[in-house]
Amino acid sequence: MKKIIFLCIAWTAIALQAWADEQITFTASAQDAVEVGGQVRLTYTVNTQKVKDFRFPSNINGFEILMGPTSSRQSSMQIINGQATTTSSITYTYILKAVTEGEHSIPGATIMAEGKQYVSNALKIKVLPPDTSTGNTSAGKQNSAATSLSAADLFIVPTVSKTTVYEQEALLLTYKIYSHVNLQGFESIKLPDFKGFHSQEIELADRRWGMEHYKGRNYETAVFRQFVLFPQQSGKLSIEQARFDAVIRMVNPNVADDPLEAFFNGGSHYIEVKKTIITPQIAIDVKPLPANKPSNFSGGVGDFTVSSTISTNQLKTNDAVTVKVVISGTGNMKLINTPEVKFPEDFEVYDPKTENKFRLTAAGLTGSQVIEYLAIPRVAGNYKIPGITFSYFDINTQSYKTLTTESYELNVEKGEGNAAQSIANFTNKEDLKVLNEDIRFIKQNNVTLTPKGDIFLGSTTCWLLYLIPTALFVLLSVLYQKQIKTNANTAKVRNQKANRIAKKRMKTAEKLLKENKQEAFYDEVLKTLWEYISNKLNMPLSQLSKENIRENLSRHNVSEELIHEFIQTLDNCEFARFAPSSAGITSEKIYEASVELIGRMENSIKR
Repeated sequence: MKKIIFLCIAWTAIALQAWADEQITFTASAQDAVEVGGQVRLTYTVNTQKVKDFRFPSNINGFEILMGPTSSRQSSMQIINGQATTTSSITYTYILKAVTEGEHSIPGATIMAEGKQYVSNALKIKVLPPDTSTGNTSAGKQNSAATSLSAADLFIVPTVSKTTVYEQEALLLTYKIYSHVNLQGFESIKLPDFKGFHSQEIELADRRWGMEHYKGRNYETAVFRQFVLFPQQSGKLSIEQARFDAVIRMVNPNVADDPLEAFFNGGSHYIEVKKTIITPQIAIDVKPLPANKPSNFSGGVGDFTVSSTISTNQLKTNDAVTVKVVISGTGNMKLINTPEVKFPEDFEVYDPKTENKFRLTAAGLTGSQVIEYLAIPRVAGNYKIPGITFSYFDINTQSYKTLTTESYELNVEKGEGNAAQSIANFTNKEDLKVLNEDIRFIKQNNVTLTPKGDIFLGSTTCWLLYLIPTALFVLLSVLYQKQIKTNANTAKVRNQKANRIAKKRMKTAEKLLKENKQEAFYDEVLKTLWEYISNKLNMPLSQLSKENIRENLSRHNVSEELIHEFIQTLDNCEFARFAPSSAGITSEKIYEASVELIGRMENSIKR
């Protein structure tokens, strides 16, 4: 029985999933713009193959049907976690020719699918006038030779939404690319520093390319960068020039007429050409805000509303109350001063907390700013919190406006007891404050008094507490000075440690010899000998060579025979390291010679 119930539930889930997957969609798509004489690929797609009676709109103005409809079917299957999902669709395609310039609408098509009629979305396509420049067909724009590149083939136009604004009023700066060539990208970009403006860049999720008729030519265009600027001072301001170093893919003029030249002579059919684009300067006239500013002007410029709420009207002393103020609208919201809430004098007031919930748009910052004010009443009574006054400059009316929120009546009752209480932020549970902990009350009971004359100062215990630390300090100072003198002569210290370090390393070499690790053994012996002589001569390893070892050992009255044996042992060790099978040189002999040499050298070098 349980198995049957499980199968029923499974089949129901599959059926519901299949029903959800088979929600019918019927969509039309085409390019946004085309020039007169150009072709448009118009497609209609329905996500099921159980269709009939597809009907194309009959009233299409501005276009001529060259081909269609042609239909194609697509099917696919996915298996995820053992569950198979099948999708299918049909696409109907038309090829249209643009014959009349202007913006034309294509109504939605209709189709019967799964027994129901569906209507696709309508489309708008802009038909541009013919390109007046000679020899600039759509194909020629992308494949023209490098020698034909001109300033009119690629440029960037900066535009602003307005050239006359008030101080702190937002304006939109747009850099738009106009291209007649195959633009690969930009090697470097140097934007103006926007002196006199507070700037914020709008993040462009997708730079969509389209067509636009500009000064008699049809260009591929795209909005490249956008900034919202807030002028910080009045007067004549300038948006300085920007520099763009573009990389363009062009047909190689050397092989443009003969593709076989590129194939046989190793020349590329395309080359990359670099072009520097300098945008023009833009002048902005910034008007000062009117002189009749309200005394509580917030600095806000735009279009705003303000509202407020309170957490409670009934509370006890040492309980928290929160007033929340919300400023909403569009403008320079980041630069608005926080309005003041006038709490009664018997309230302990905390710094307000601000949360920004706005986004950057072409008109400025749009959204809201939420400000929370936390206060704690310390004395019982009835209080009034007056409404908040918020003044700003309204761009629409070009005048100052003052908004006031409602006032609040509070009834504060006396809290219970005088014990320490923990008060936290009403909404965020932060800023913990413990009351009655900063000042302690005088303890009145169980006080033990000291008899007159029985004092600590001058007693034996007092003197011992003075003398013992002083004696310890003197002793440690003497030991420390002695250690400094011992370590002062670095050469002496290194000389004394040289033999001990060498013996320790030779034991490691002996262990490697027994384990038959030849290469590691020779490395260890070489390091031991070089480090030993470095310590004995008080010379850095980086400065040692066989020549200066010989000179310095002679200066220390070491016999020529011992010096020769030491150098010879170094040579033998190096030779055996790279040619371990050489006759006459064995690991055991090198080990014994090295140990003996270190002992003899220790007796010969005296300091």
